[in-house]
Amino acid sequence: MIPGIRDRGVWRIAARNDTRSFWEILTVQETGVRNGAFGADKFGFKNLKQVNWNLGTAPLYEHSLRNNEAELSAGGALVAETGVFTGRSPKDKFTVRDALTDKTMWWGGNQSITSEQFETLYQDFLKHCEGKTLFAQDLYGGADPKFRIKTRVFTEMAWHSLFIRTLLRRPEMAELANFAPELTIVDLPSFRADPKRHGCKSENVVAIDFTRKIVLIAGSQYAGEMKKSVFTTLNYFLPAQGVMPMHCSANVGPDGDSAIFFGLSGTGKTTLSADPNRTLIGDDETGWGPDGIFNFEGGCYAKTIKLSREAEPAIYDASICFGAVLENVVLDPVTREPDFDDGSKTENTRSAYPLESIPNASRTGRAGHPKNLVMLAADAFGVMPPIAKLTPAQAMYHFLSGYTAKVAGTERGLGNEPVPEFSACFGSPFLPRDPAEYGQLLKELIAKHNVDCWVVNTGWTGGKYGTGSRMPIKVTRALLTAALNGSLRNAQFRTDKYFGFAVPTALEGVPSDILDPVNTWKDKAEFDKTARALVGMFQKNFEQFEKHVDAEVRAAAPEVKLAAE
Repeated sequence: MIPGIRDRGVWRIAARNDTRSFWEILTVQETGVRNGAFGADKFGFKNLKQVNWNLGTAPLYEHSLRNNEAELSAGGALVAETGVFTGRSPKDKFTVRDALTDKTMWWGGNQSITSEQFETLYQDFLKHCEGKTLFAQDLYGGADPKFRIKTRVFTEMAWHSLFIRTLLRRPEMAELANFAPELTIVDLPSFRADPKRHGCKSENVVAIDFTRKIVLIAGSQYAGEMKKSVFTTLNYFLPAQGVMPMHCSANVGPDGDSAIFFGLSGTGKTTLSADPNRTLIGDDETGWGPDGIFNFEGGCYAKTIKLSREAEPAIYDASICFGAVLENVVLDPVTREPDFDDGSKTENTRSAYPLESIPNASRTGRAGHPKNLVMLAADAFGVMPPIAKLTPAQAMYHFLSGYTAKVAGTERGLGNEPVPEFSACFGSPFLPRDPAEYGQLLKELIAKHNVDCWVVNTGWTGGKYGTGSRMPIKVTRALLTAALNGSLRNAQFRTDKYFGFAVPTALEGVPSDILDPVNTWKDKAEFDKTARALVGMFQKNFEQFEKHVDAEVRAAAPEVKLAAE
């Protein structure tokens, strides 16, 4: 390389074999700390106007506000809108099918494009970026140095750079000088994909090439696509190393007793793991390896609809202060205070904030092997007990089922009746490998480390959605506390008639009726009808896995028949 020309804190770099004129070379500006031997040119970028490397929170705020990408809230949070896309778009996600992925990908749950289509998209990305200013962050996906992936993220929006810097783990400043990425993500909301040219379905696309370890994101301003692309990549590569990647939150008690919490959106995964009496490891993505569990991320990504300081003080305080990034949250036009009750833009309003914003969060992001595994289900049918103990086979069955229920208000188009949602491994959209592969690995880890497994209903009691009421949070916390501290092991249990798992019959401080859901229903016949219907939904959904699991797991299925007795 020709030595850089430094001018007022800006590096202008020229390659010795660069064919551009001297003055064209001078226009390529690079600011910030980075590995000079592994710059943007290594990825293939040409004729960029500027690259801002590894900027911190304050300068990224300045760029975002100067570029009219976001607003500033009264408390100091950065507030951005994501446009048409207010959530992920799974139908627009594609993976290159090549020699590496042909036999290892779960093609039943993933869409493919060819290497040639990806290469065309990649070249078009490079061309689209000419003359643009990009922001780059060098980050880690994973708190365990043995299993983390070095990730470089290029974005055209400053608030996207702040978002991913918040959600992944940040290297020490000294590490940046020698940072060489293993995974590269490029996020260009202004790029419009061509389905005929690029092999996708719309102008929006998330394209992954595991062989080249490149992710290309176009057409969407929803920042969550970036973090989930890192998660998907780890989900592909870690199982071969004996590490279980999990869509779950995790915390650890004062005696080192860690716990993991699986659950789909709206089940309380973030809320229940943020226990003031336990240390938070992470709220969304966790690995389970030879030395224990470790957070994949360096921040939290919480839903904020109906968020209040009274119910969730730590999350609320973290979401309103400097350093937080709010997505699609409505601000009062006069006071600039966020209105977390306003879902007019979307019910999927979000807050991204650093882990250090939570007072009792772990700084290392690591803990020992879990003693408890909790699967959260917001059962809107109101027939599952508030807590039940699972055998290892039952745990694998319910892990592969990944059950919760959607209700009106959570998605457009839903009526008044609950709609079951089954998402394999509580994260079907992020599974590049067959769900049974993750299920088997989890089953082996549970057995090896003698983990207690529980299913917890954070949904409805006293009737289904529309008739009953939401399970009291105090009841859920009391039952979880008893499960995590080991006292629930000593309770008396009954075998549930419908699901076959063990349900405690009494716990001090918890109304006995609520432990047996039929007792909370006025219409017992309607309860039986509803419970049988839900069992049938479980059975039908699990048909896809029956050939891939052993007899013990198949026998763990709910056994109540739909025919009247």
